[in-house]
Amino acid sequence: MYRAARVGGDFYDFLVTASGRLVFLLLDVAGKREQALDIAAAVQDHMRPLASEALGDHDVNEAVALPKLMIELNRVILRAASGVRCAPAFVGCYTEELGTLTYINAGHTPALLKDEEGITRLEANGIPLGLFSHSTHDARITGIPPGSALLLVSRGLVESKAGSEEYGIERLTECVSKIRFQDAHDLCTHVLGDVKTFIESAWRPKETENDVTTLALVRAAAAGG
Repeated sequence: MYRAARVGGDFYDFLVTASGRLVFLLLDVAGKREQALDIAAAVQDHMRPLASEALGDHDVNEAVALPKLMIELNRVILRAASGVRCAPAFVGCYTEELGTLTYINAGHTPALLKDEEGITRLEANGIPLGLFSHSTHDARITGIPPGSALLLVSRGLVESKAGSEEYGIERLTECVSKIRFQDAHDLCTHVLGDVKTFIESAWRPKETENDVTTLALVRAAAAGG
């Protein structure tokens, strides 16, 4: 979900491969919307076929396939930009059968994983895409237990301001730890509402200069749980 009009280069996509894996991407291309639009369009054209090829087989190793997908997406961005263009990205591959998430955070805002233990931040473990033609990333693996939620947000969300004060990752973490939600739409709505309330608390609220984007995955609670 987005808050207000899109002004920057945020892009997201997701698909379910032939093997039943859910592959998703949140990308923040540097620059205003008109500067980043062609790059985002190129990623959109290539994301689905590349992900389907890399993660379509049932016996594929996600920890090996996901870094290869990132290499290809990095090349797409460099070609579309005709040079360097910083593009932090979070790419994930969720396997419902096992409840596992294989992911790469390439210089992106930390994702938040909420479960019965609390909130875990999935911090950046590599540099953004679009900077070096031969950069590589290692995948990480975590579990998403029944009843848990994964939340991704754009840099524009955590940098939203009330006066000179930023919303920040700490305030986001506190918000997610306290709210109750039924599904991914509900979670995103609550978070965007909290950001809106924060911004409007300023004497002279100022509209954000970047996209405010949320992307969530909520795993249903176990039957009888």
